[in-house]
Amino acid sequence: MTGHVFLSQVSAFAQVGWQVCQGFVQRHPRRVTAAVAAVLLGTGATAFAVATLVPDASQVPVKMITEQVAPASTSAVPAPEALPTYLLYRSDTTRSNDSADSLLRRLGVIDAAAVQFIKSDTSARSALLSRAGRAVTVEVNATQALVKLTARWTPDDSNNFQRLVIERQGNALFSRIETAPLAASTRLASAVIKSSLFASTDEARIPDAVAVQLAEIFSGDIDFIRALRKGDRFSVVYESLEADGEPMRAGRVLSADFVNNGKMFSAVWFQEKSAAKGQYYTLDGNSLRKAFLASPLEFSRMTSGFGGRMHPIAKQFRMHTGVDYAAPTGTPIRSVGDGVVDFAGVQRGYGNVVEVKHRDGKSTLYAHMHTIAVRKGQSISQGQNIGTVGSTGWSTGPHLHFEFRVNGVHHDPMTLAKQSESVPLSAAARPEFDRMVGDVRRKLAAAATVNLASAQ
Repeated sequence: MTGHVFLSQVSAFAQVGWQVCQGFVQRHPRRVTAAVAAVLLGTGATAFAVATLVPDASQVPVKMITEQVAPASTSAVPAPEALPTYLLYRSDTTRSNDSADSLLRRLGVIDAAAVQFIKSDTSARSALLSRAGRAVTVEVNATQALVKLTARWTPDDSNNFQRLVIERQGNALFSRIETAPLAASTRLASAVIKSSLFASTDEARIPDAVAVQLAEIFSGDIDFIRALRKGDRFSVVYESLEADGEPMRAGRVLSADFVNNGKMFSAVWFQEKSAAKGQYYTLDGNSLRKAFLASPLEFSRMTSGFGGRMHPIAKQFRMHTGVDYAAPTGTPIRSVGDGVVDFAGVQRGYGNVVEVKHRDGKSTLYAHMHTIAVRKGQSISQGQNIGTVGSTGWSTGPHLHFEFRVNGVHHDPMTLAKQSESVPLSAAARPEFDRMVGDVRRKLAAAATVNLASAQ
């Protein structure tokens, strides 16, 4: 009761105070206005509001409402087996020392049954174990058990690839081998020469097969052994052969620009409708296939040029009738031009030798060979393998001695290769070729920006 009396007294006092304030405001309205303005100016306020008077909370009527709520049915919650499942995907490549267990663990598969299946299944074991570089993709479930494994590879140089599929059906795993065609897509790339062609293509992530083709395409104009310069650059458009969207290997170079010592050389692949096969042309329509290649080796280092020199064995100054290329034993040797094998055997100081007769009284000689891959009287084509580099005969180490003769007279092989004529495009194919060249120029211009963008 004391508390209620106290509250009643406070309430009565508040009412009296409010009545006094009202009377003061009515008698002195100007003083009140001035006082309010002074307060606002002193505090920097620019606006004010009057709070709404609310009734006392104790006087607000309160009503309690009670309702019965039934719990949700347990049948609405899905059982564990009804929950949605998910698959995880991962890709890698096989290694030569892979076991079934190490390969699957690297792919995130924890499945003893799958390990045993790969060990026991002939197709799976042959395709995955002791096979380096094959692309593998797996699908696993939430428990990391194998659902599906797919491996892809190219067995040869054809336009097909093979696909191993291991798939779970129920509680068992099954395998099958499929063959499907490779799909070709176009890729653009460029690079600047810093030390060698292969070092530059490696840095630009261009396949080695593309580097080899570039050297072959421009071999009639550029000596990639001794004429390559730091700062030379190239742009290339080439095919990428893919299996299910995964790159398998590089295809043909479609077009390229190569700047060597400030001079630009261009090439584009084109096949006339009447021709049995295509070849490379300049953008002006001249064939790049010259009568002779600049070198019988794709890549090597020339150690002795054409002309007088001190003989390394006789220790006398003698005329060197050819050029020498240092290369490891077993390096493939190619014929620099079409012809017929005139000699294949041993010639005293030359050791194992192959001589090839060409048109117009021209012939070439390849000496100190390790192995010979042709026979006398055999017709051979430009670029065909005729044997390997060795150190037979009078030789101080593995190298190739290469000679070029015209009517029996020795000439500098480099000079004659560059002077050989090329075949122009036929008049009937010119309109189609010119239309294609416009697109080629745009693609090469775009390819040139790839290296520029990465360099910046």
